[in-house]
Amino acid sequence: MSTHISVPPQLLLERVLTLEIVRVTERAAVSAARLRGHGNEKAADQAAVDAMRRELNKLPIEGTVVIGEGERDEAPMLFIGEKVGLNAGPEVDIAVDPLEGTTLCAKNMPGSIATMAMADGGTLLHAPDVYMQKLAIGPGYAKGVVELDASPADNVRRLAKAKGVDPSAITVLVLDRPRHAEIINSVRSTGAAVRLITDGDVAGVIHCADPDNTGVDMYIGTGGAPEGVLAAVALRCIGGQMQCRLILDSEEKRDRARKMGVTDPRMIYGIEDMAKGDCLFAATGVTDGSLLSGVKFRQGVIQTETVVMRSVTGTVRYIKAEHRQLDKFYLD
Repeated sequence: MSTHISVPPQLLLERVLTLEIVRVTERAAVSAARLRGHGNEKAADQAAVDAMRRELNKLPIEGTVVIGEGERDEAPMLFIGEKVGLNAGPEVDIAVDPLEGTTLCAKNMPGSIATMAMADGGTLLHAPDVYMQKLAIGPGYAKGVVELDASPADNVRRLAKAKGVDPSAITVLVLDRPRHAEIINSVRSTGAAVRLITDGDVAGVIHCADPDNTGVDMYIGTGGAPEGVLAAVALRCIGGQMQCRLILDSEEKRDRARKMGVTDPRMIYGIEDMAKGDCLFAATGVTDGSLLSGVKFRQGVIQTETVVMRSVTGTVRYIKAEHRQLDKFYLD
């Protein structure tokens, strides 16, 4: 006699899809990891994209990719507006970065991840693939303790006061780019420390959510808007604050944003503006990093580590998997 398990509609996103999206990022991570250290960013990205698309199309969803990747640098992408899934089940918005840190993967450096988010249909910000100003801190602070339009030095002092420490006890994570020289100088002028990363600002923002373990209190800088929305979904799940503004510095970009529903090009987006509904976030390590271990290829076994989160419950699961049916990573 078979047992039928019915799932209330409001739990569908969690019960049916929490483990399913882990499979999606696992497949993308393993495909990219085969090309670690080969020096070919486009090939690694393409492998992750192909694997992610293949797995998404097996899911019982009516999915629309609202945050794709590659529009800016002409990389292979799951394009914005692409429909994925079996066209059966809940309507969901999907945000993807199949290989965050393509350079990190190509050079076999720490911190490359495969990541995606899924949310109730119509609830994720439809952001064009442009740059975005970002400011993020972890949970436990009053709303508005830091502000995007305040100087980095002022935000460090505000956060230090709220935390009850001297500014010298604050560490700010910044992407190591020439455009961030003023931010770095402003932060250091307070006595605070700067931790520089070469790539990977989704993971960078997530570090703010757990300062006791990561040592990171704040994230400041400009990076891709798709990565900003993905990071906002993660912070919705684990707590924290984030403020962002799209950088629409040409008529072409403003026009593209208008077509995607952006009416105010100067708007400052909070987490709730970027990710409104029930949402899931998953990331699998490609190369070893401070957030996740990378894919390990053993004799007859592939090992992966994934974090998966859900906003409604605030549940964060770390899944260390050993895959023995290796054919699944090669099948189309």
